[in-house]
Amino acid sequence: MSNLILETRGLKKYYGKQLAVNDVSLKIPRGSIYGLLGPNGAGKSTILKMLTGLLYPSSGEIIVFGEPWQRKHLERIGALIESPALYGNLTAVENLLVHTKLMGLPKERIYEVLETVDLKDTGKKLAAQFSMGMKQRLGIAIALLGYPELLILDEPTNGLDPIGIQELRELIRSFPKRGITVILSSHILPEVSQLVDHIGIISDGVLKYQGKISYGEDLEELFMKVVKGAK
Repeated sequence: MSNLILETRGLKKYYGKQLAVNDVSLKIPRGSIYGLLGPNGAGKSTILKMLTGLLYPSSGEIIVFGEPWQRKHLERIGALIESPALYGNLTAVENLLVHTKLMGLPKERIYEVLETVDLKDTGKKLAAQFSMGMKQRLGIAIALLGYPELLILDEPTNGLDPIGIQELRELIRSFPKRGITVILSSHILPEVSQLVDHIGIISDGVLKYQGKISYGEDLEELFMKVVKGAK
């Protein structure tokens, strides 16, 4: 059995005549935190949207859980792409209740995921009154509701203050121990270096580098070499 939870083979995406993702072949090991890195506009979000069915590939394959990607696999995938879609006039529990009803999950699951993301004590506070970090964590709670094996996060620390970033970092680090593989995109290299154990570097829609890294490794030097084409 392959150790890869997800793999792409020759993935391409055109917007009209513009090639946004060009022949990308990712290899995501099970139990890893995989950082998909690249400058803004490199194609990271487009790739993640294809992995979650929000966009269709122009060509190539996505293999997930050992099978060609199908919509049924979304039951085993959680995702937070761009900003979380929250009901500002509802509490954290009420926001999650909407999703549990849609997914046919027991109400008890709400309190489990709120415990996981440390939002269990928000009471009657409405989501519109949450800090950016709290909103991100509530978005992750929604993504966790269905017991995902794979969690996909697009720029999860965008707009967060240092405390919010640290809290989210600790949360993401905990997921592999819970049996959840994480793919996260980012362009904030110092932050990612404290989180990930595998990386892929995207530039101009092309996967320029992929491999395992050591915790705390200086990604900036590697990133600049790869993106600028230095040997």
